[in-house]
Amino acid sequence: MVTYDRRFLAWWGISLFLFKLGSRRQLDFDLRGGDTHLLANLNRLAGTRQDSLPVDGTLDHFLGHLGAPPLGGLRTQLMRRLIRMKALDNERLLGRFVVAVDGTGWLVFKTRHCDRCLTQTHGDTTVYLHLVLEAKLVGPTGLALSVGTEFVENGRGGPATLGDDDQSKQDCELKALDRLAPVLKRDFPQLPLCLSSDSLHGCGRGIEIAERHGWAYVFTFKEGRMPAVWKEFQALLDLTPENRLVVEAPDGPRQVYRWVNGLPYQDSQERTHRFDALECQETVQGVTTRYAWMTNLPVRATTVVAIAQKGGRIRSKIENEGFNLQKNSELNLEHAYSTDPEKLKAYYYLLQIAHILLQLLEKGSLLRKLAGARSVVGFFGSLRNIARRLLEAFRYRLLSDEAYQPADIQIRLAAT
Repeated sequence: MVTYDRRFLAWWGISLFLFKLGSRRQLDFDLRGGDTHLLANLNRLAGTRQDSLPVDGTLDHFLGHLGAPPLGGLRTQLMRRLIRMKALDNERLLGRFVVAVDGTGWLVFKTRHCDRCLTQTHGDTTVYLHLVLEAKLVGPTGLALSVGTEFVENGRGGPATLGDDDQSKQDCELKALDRLAPVLKRDFPQLPLCLSSDSLHGCGRGIEIAERHGWAYVFTFKEGRMPAVWKEFQALLDLTPENRLVVEAPDGPRQVYRWVNGLPYQDSQERTHRFDALECQETVQGVTTRYAWMTNLPVRATTVVAIAQKGGRIRSKIENEGFNLQKNSELNLEHAYSTDPEKLKAYYYLLQIAHILLQLLEKGSLLRKLAGARSVVGFFGSLRNIARRLLEAFRYRLLSDEAYQPADIQIRLAAT
């Protein structure tokens, strides 16, 4: 019988995603070999003295005993460390960290997987789903770092069945945000946040959640979500021609910003709110696209561009640099790493931790120095190649003492 330290097994689990192995069984193939330095390097990372490598079943057994919450706590500690060392200060909008909130499909089964599955029916076909609502810290450097997670499932206040209409989706994600917000506040009680989300949360309930926790918000503003307020917004735009700013770069798009301050709104619970609304009409090669947002941040000529770009449009990072990358870059978010519902959550948190570390590696200064004038991805060929090179380094090189020093370090990130 071999006893493994929890710290070692935690790094073993993170390695599954850090090296983008794709499935649990690859731990027994890619992280194996007596002539490699894997054991020594992982021991030094974990601060342990294990004399053998575990197998994938050991990890699964360990996660069954550990559960998901401690790994969620580990992710929180990691993000607190990055914030305190000011590595993420360039991501701020008017002094606040922007946290994009969005839901995504996580797992899909043809038959019922567990009693927590949601069901969705199209014609004669029914599928069984696990969804998740994520909060990710986003910014102009291209980061999408997980800071909060709420699993959407039966028995947690959401609907048991998801239909095709927007109302069913709204009920599900809004109730998940009700549960996610107090946890986010508990984990980061003093942190000034700005929620960025789509029009689903652009309603009285979403506004009330943000205001109750002392957060700013920038929500997508759409005519169909608040038709009466949208109509008033359009009328007031014509009555306030002074609230206009044109931004035009020689080789860039032409952007026309307009805004209205202090729009009144009474929600379905008869709560009264006031917010500023802004729009950006962007013209690229003769094609004009219109964007609009609502916010409790002060919209002025000096702030409108930052709010639109770093608070509104930046929300796409959670989809592109977040969900899409995790689903399509060998992190295999949609792969079922276990059949046990609680273990699945533990693997989810391990993936989020590994993705944070990979983003810091990919966007940090060390690889940029190596790549020179080229982009880091261009230098290595792909994100998958970066993970492969990282695995090769752990396998075939005994990493230097400097790589393990917990002394003061600086992480410098560049805007993409």
